[in-house]
Amino acid sequence: MKRILFSFLFLYLLFIPVFAQTAVEYYRSGCSKYSLQDYTGSIQDFTKSIEINPQFSEAFHNRGLAKVKLRNCNGAIYDYNKAIQINPKYTEAYCNRGAAKEHLQDFNGAIIDFNNAIEINPQFARAYNNRGNAKQDLQDYEGALEDFTKAIEINPQYAVAYNNRGLAKASMKDYNGAIQDYNKAIDLNPFDTNACINRGASKEYLQDFNGAIIDFTKAITINPQFARAYNYRGNSKQDLKDYEGAIQDFTKAITINPQYAVAYNNRGLVKESLKDYRGAIQDYNKSIEINPQYADAYNDRGVAKHLLGDKEGACFDWRKAVELGLINAYDFISEYCK
Repeated sequence: MKRILFSFLFLYLLFIPVFAQTAVEYYRSGCSKYSLQDYTGSIQDFTKSIEINPQFSEAFHNRGLAKVKLRNCNGAIYDYNKAIQINPKYTEAYCNRGAAKEHLQDFNGAIIDFNNAIEINPQFARAYNNRGNAKQDLQDYEGALEDFTKAIEINPQYAVAYNNRGLAKASMKDYNGAIQDYNKAIDLNPFDTNACINRGASKEYLQDFNGAIIDFTKAITINPQFARAYNYRGNSKQDLKDYEGAIQDFTKAITINPQYAVAYNNRGLVKESLKDYRGAIQDYNKSIEINPQYADAYNDRGVAKHLLGDKEGACFDWRKAVELGLINAYDFISEYCK
């Protein structure tokens, strides 16, 4: 998992007009509430600060950060826009606006903001890291590598940038290089569960399933509620034909996150390996119920139906998979749906 980073400024301003003293008090209260994760309360205080001093760029900026925490990225962008209008050299506002745009999948717009932040401050490591994320989203892996490397050059202790560079290398199938970066990220932050599961995923690609399980288990030890780590460990156990262990892990992932469509699908695949085709179909059904656009689940359910002799149901599912973009399902249609 990559990380898009936002920053929060605790600015206790010394030079500010007398009329805005109360605005500063509300601003400080908003900062305190933000630190306590009372994001709604912090927004209320930043809003009062802005009402008193409409030129308070930091209050707009920090209100935007609080809105992001409440998943209101469009509202956050509005606030970052206002902060930048007041202070066109506000690097943090450009960087955080870019991060909000990336959450909204406006990757090109995000890159423009990160470019602006870097132009103002060429030593802004976080802006390079975030721009690398956006480039990776656009599958510009070489460009992403350059940005993550630059972030690391500026800040050699930047664990997140090492993790993200590892993801870029893995996307380019340089799994050994990726593992080196994940190693460094974990050395810098031994409690980085994302780096642990990413390293495990690269080991799995290299068919080091036992090594992968060690990494996934480490992530689970750090965070016993990390559903994705259970799902990944289940995959590795399945590769080792430990089907019962795999089912236990997928079930645990589902218990933690009942909307985890991938875990349902993966558990279905294990049940299919155990020739429990009806049980597999139940899991595929649930996966599709959660995510009706899940092409792999339709494809896999088609296989299970085929194995039960339900040709019509199988062909319907394979055609649906192709409709959703899974071209490989057409091979089943060609062979079994004449």
